[in-house]
Amino acid sequence: PRKRTVRGGLLALGACIAAAACAHAQQAPPQAIASPNRGTGSIHGTVESADGTVYQGAQVALELTLGDDPVSATQQTDSSGAFNFQNLPGGRFRITVSSDGFVTQSISGELLAGEAFDAPTVVLPMAAAASFVRVSAGSQAEIAEEQLNFEEQQRVLGVFPNYYVSYDRNALPLSTRQKYQLAWRTSIDPVTLLMTGTVAGFEQAGNTFKGYGQGAQGYFKRFGANYTDGFTGTMLGGAVFPSLFHQDPRYFYKGTGSVTSRALYAIAAAVICKGDNGHWQFDYSGILGGLASGGISNLYYPASNRTGLEVTLENSLIGTAESAAQNLIQEFVIRRLTPHLPSYASH
Repeated sequence: PRKRTVRGGLLALGACIAAAACAHAQQAPPQAIASPNRGTGSIHGTVESADGTVYQGAQVALELTLGDDPVSATQQTDSSGAFNFQNLPGGRFRITVSSDGFVTQSISGELLAGEAFDAPTVVLPMAAAASFVRVSAGSQAEIAEEQLNFEEQQRVLGVFPNYYVSYDRNALPLSTRQKYQLAWRTSIDPVTLLMTGTVAGFEQAGNTFKGYGQGAQGYFKRFGANYTDGFTGTMLGGAVFPSLFHQDPRYFYKGTGSVTSRALYAIAAAVICKGDNGHWQFDYSGILGGLASGGISNLYYPASNRTGLEVTLENSLIGTAESAAQNLIQEFVIRRLTPHLPSYASH
C-alpha cells in the first residue's frame, strides 16, 4: 500500500501509539493524605465555571483541624472538574478554590470519622476586572511568543514532540513567522529523525517498496522518502497553507464538558480549524496540505508504488480519519502524559 501523509505525520502517530500503550501506567490517583491509625474519611466535589462547564486545573486547598493536629493539602481539579481528598481524620475543615482571573470561593463543614463527604458544587465566577484588561499590540506579540515557547517544550512522556497542540483555548493566533518556525522545529527535532530512521528500518526488513532495493542505498532511499513525506506534510499543512488561508494549524484542547461533547469536538477538529480571526472554519489548510504532500510523493516513490488522483484522494480521506483518531487520543490521553505543562484555565 502507498504511504499516506497526514499533518503531524509519523511523529504524531508514533507519539499517540506510545502514549496510548502506557496510559494505564500513568494514571495518577487522587492525592491522598497519609493518616495512619485514624479514620478513613474523604472529601470530594466538583468545580464549575459560571456557564456550567466543569473546570479543569482549579487550585483546591484543604485545611482540616483536629485538636492541635491540623492537616493541610492542595491539588488541582482533574479533566472532569473533580477533586478528592482521601484518608482524612474527622474534624472541622475549610476548602478554598482559586484560579487566576476568577473570584476565589470557599466552603466549610465538619467531616465525621470514616465519612465520605460530598461537597456542594463550587462555582467560580469570573473576576470583573478580568473583562476590562487592555493589551497593546506590542504586548500581544510578546504573549504569543511566550505561548509558542511553551508549546515547543511539550513532549509526550518527556520524549515525543507534541508542538501542534494548544492547551490554552484562548491562545493568541500564530504569526506567519511563528507558523514556519513551528513547522521547522518539528521537522528537525532529533526524535523526528530517530523515528523516521526506525520506520525506514522496518520497511527495509519487510522489503516494503521493493523498487528501492536493499543494502545501504535502499535504506537511505526509504529514509529519504519517509522524511520528505513528513517534511512536506508539516510545512504545507502547518505553515504554507495556514499562512495563505490565515488559519491556525494547532489542535486546541477542550478538556471540559461531557465525554460525548469532547469526543465530537475532537472528531470535528479533523476537518475544522480555528482561523486567525478566532472563528471556526473548514480546515482548507490541513486538507490541501495532505493532498499536495501526497501528490508530491509521486516524484520520489518507485514507479510501481505511484498513484493517480483517485488513490491520492482516497488516501486523503483515510488520513482525515487518522487525524480524528489522533485528536481523540490528544483529548483524552496525551495531556496526562505530558509533563511540566503550565496550569491553564479551561473556560
